[in-house]
Parts: sequence; structure tokens; C-alpha cells
Amino acid sequence: MPRVPTPRIKALIPSLPQPTTVIPDFLAAIDAAASYLDPSIGILGVTDFYVSSKFDFPLRQLSWVRRFFWRSVFDTDNIDIGPERRHYLDHKLCRVWERNGEGTIPYVPAPLRCPFYVWLGRAPTLAAQLVEPKVEAPPCFPPTFLYTQSWEDPAVDEPILDIQPDDVCLTLTSGGCNTLHLCLAGAAQVHSVDCNPAQSALLELKALAIRRLGYDDVWSLFGEGRHADFPRLYERELSPFLTQTSHAFWRDRLHYFRQGLYYQGGMGAVVWMAQWLFWALGLGGGMKRLVSAPTLEDQVKVWEGLWVVRFLVYAPVWLSSLFVQFFAALLFNRVTLWFGAGIPCKQAALIRKDGVRLSTYAARVFDGVVRGYSLRDDNCFYYNCLTGRYARNNCPAYLTPHGFANLKQGALDSLQIHTGFFLPTLNKRKYSKVILMDHVDWLSLPQAEEVAAALGRQVVKGGKVIWRSAALSPPYAPLIAKAGFKVKRVSSIEEGCMDRVNMYSSFYVAEKL
Repeated sequence: MPRVPTPRIKALIPSLPQPTTVIPDFLAAIDAAASYLDPSIGILGVTDFYVSSKFDFPLRQLSWVRRFFWRSVFDTDNIDIGPERRHYLDHKLCRVWERNGEGTIPYVPAPLRCPFYVWLGRAPTLAAQLVEPKVEAPPCFPPTFLYTQSWEDPAVDEPILDIQPDDVCLTLTSGGCNTLHLCLAGAAQVHSVDCNPAQSALLELKALAIRRLGYDDVWSLFGEGRHADFPRLYERELSPFLTQTSHAFWRDRLHYFRQGLYYQGGMGAVVWMAQWLFWALGLGGGMKRLVSAPTLEDQVKVWEGLWVVRFLVYAPVWLSSLFVQFFAALLFNRVTLWFGAGIPCKQAALIRKDGVRLSTYAARVFDGVVRGYSLRDDNCFYYNCLTGRYARNNCPAYLTPHGFANLKQGALDSLQIHTGFFLPTLNKRKYSKVILMDHVDWLSLPQAEEVAAALGRQVVKGGKVIWRSAALSPPYAPLIAKAGFKVKRVSSIEEGCMDRVNMYSSFYVAEKL
């Protein structure tokens, strides 16, 4: 491309006639294209094949074998795909978006996928160029998310937290439902962190769908868990705006919304297995009647009429114990507890330390829920597990028309998603509200001491920290008190059904002194 004078008319989206890899004087070509940019809103887009430099940004980085191989292949056609072209783009313009991917090319066997990139930039500004970090799940995590929904009841959290317009909140991501609930509560900043990139990808997709799609599409995706047209929606409306890490996760999992989102991931697999087991044991019809019971009294009658409940109540002790031990071995082994329910060994040990068997603990959870809340009208958590979907009148707040509208109109702007460990995120800024969930149950005592000390440093005076535990008196509660908090147990399972989830033994709040 010849050198051209600065044009009188500026363009919003100038384009290059050829990829930079086949333009010998690519520096002049980029200079010329950049000269056409409207300095306020103009965007230059480039898509091309590439190899990285030896030391490059994490999501661009290729091994030396791939760098050598692909540069050699293109060099046979006198095409240079070296990294200096994109480096000059980064130097000349301000990068606003980038996607690195792989794809097949003609005459090359399909298993060999050539690296390519899409790059968008604008006229330089004083704003810093953001580089998306490369993140990976910790060892022993499944390749997908564990949770499709959050397992803490926000209706109980809300009056305790008392969110104010100037609050800076930190929470674990989990399924993302409660993170969005904090945005709806009106917090100034909501920082949501998870060490599993898949959980971040799920929350990012939920947030982006709320921003980009209408209510009916969002309901189909996350209310029904299915959307017949999701591949088209994803390609046109969602994928261009996802981070590269989240796009890499979702591009191979579009089938989740064909098979049912709430049957995916670790807990989704347990839900699917439980539903299959109900039918195999002849309980399928009873479960349908349970979730459709018009009143709480009718629901309890259906529950008490299930043959398995009657068997456990009236069978000889030795026989019922044998039955329980069999299903405990099937459902409460280490593999199922971790990869299905997200319960690590340390948390299971806290339950046993209170003198409670895991099977007894689970029975207490379900019996309390059935006797305490209407599954049809007032318990979206277990309604979802038993049906694989939500109901319009029984769903998380972000899926209600009012909640969706508030998030779309600006409440979602407070959300910041982080992928990484909780402690480094806690140490980055001051917070007025911290939701630990059951995170500290997972930690060793020295690690819990680190978290307690960090809470003492990072939570402002008058700030609140809430958590739930599988233990009646978690051993780390005194550590948090020692860090400068007034610790109070709000409720425990000994007092009866704690909330709509009822999955923990205790619920605590700590206020910074």
C-alpha cells in the first residue's frame, strides 16, 4: 500500500485491502489505515494468522514447535505471519478487544489447527491497555463448573447484610445467582471471585445475556435451561463480547443449552443421576406430586407417603441401617461428594466431628426443607433440582421481569468478575461487606488464620462478614473474632430448618469493631 497523506474525511471503521501478512511494507499500511481513523470513535479491525514471539502475552503464547512449524508453512508461499505485525498494532493504536483462536485451513490436515487472531484498536488515549490474564482451574477440579446455581439463600442474607449504595462487596461466584442479587440490592461495587474459570464463564455469560438479549431469551437460557436457537445467538450476540477464556469454554459447550443447562457440570450430573434413581426406585411419580403440591400440608403428606420414607421410619433398625449404608456408599463417597456436590474432605470431616453421619446429615437437610417451604412456590433451589428448570413464580431474582429490567438498566454495572483465589482478591482493596459462603470450611487451620488476618486488615470499620459452615461451631470463628470482629451465630440446624437451602449446620455474621 503506498503512503497516503492524512485524509480530510475520517472513517469510523477503516479496513485494509489485504491481511497484513501479505503486505510487504506492513508498517506503512498500518500507518495509512490508522490515519483514516476518527480519533474519538473510530475502530480499526484486523484479523489474520499469527505466531507469537518467544515471550508474549499469555493468551497469545505458542510453543516453539508451533511457532517454527506454522511460520515455515506460510513462508513457502512468501507469507510472513511473524509477531511483529501485531506488536506494531499494539504500539500504534490502543487495543480495545482481542481474540486468539485456532482453525483449519485448506490443504492442511484437519487435526492441525492454525492460530489466528482478531484485533480491534482505536486512536491512542491515556487509558491503560488491558491484557487478559491466562487462567487455569486448580488441580483436581473437573473441566467444567461444579454449580449451575448458588446454594446460599439470599432472602436470609439480605436483612443481615443490609446493603447500602456505597457498599463494596466481595463474594464467591459459585453459580452467580447471589452475585447478581447483590447487584440488584444496589451495592456500589460487587467483586465476584472464583478459582474455577468455568464458574466465571457461567456468570459472565449470564451477565452478558442480560446486557445483550431480551427477557424471553434470557428466561429460555437460564430459566428453562434450554434454547433451540442458542448457537445463532451465541455466534451473533454473545461470543464477540466474551473474554477469550470464557469464549474458549463455551464454544465447545453450546450443547449444554440443548440438553439442559441444569443437568451439566458436577452438581448437574448428580441431579440427573438422582432423577434417574427416583424413577428406578419407583419414586418418579411421587417426586412430581411433591413439586406440584398446592399447599405445604399437601407436600408433607406426599413426602410422608413415599415408600422410601415409610420404609426408613417403620422398617427394623438393622434393615433400614443396611439400606442407608448401601446408598451412603453410593452417594457419599469422596468422588461423588467432591465432583458432584462440591463437598471437599475437610468439610465432610467437620460434619463427622459433630458426631453426625453424612447420611443422617443429608436426611436432615431434605426433611427440613420439605417440612419448611413449599417446593412449588417458595423454593427455587430444590424445585430446580427435581425438575431441571425454574418456574416463573419460583426463580432467582435476576430471572424475574423486575430483576432483569433493573440489571439491564444499570444495576449490572457494579459487577466485576475475577478468576483466581479468594485471599489475593481480598487483599487488593477495602470492603464493607464480605460473603465467605462456606469457603473457610475448605481450608486448613493455618490457611483460615491467613484469611482471618486479611479480613481484619481489609474490612472497614462497621463492615460485615457472613459465612455458613457444615460445623455447628466452626474452629475458625474464634480466629475471625481475634482479628477484630464481633462474631455472632445467627442460626443453627439445632433450631430447625435454617433457610430454603438448609444445607449447612450454622450461619454466622461478624461485624468489624
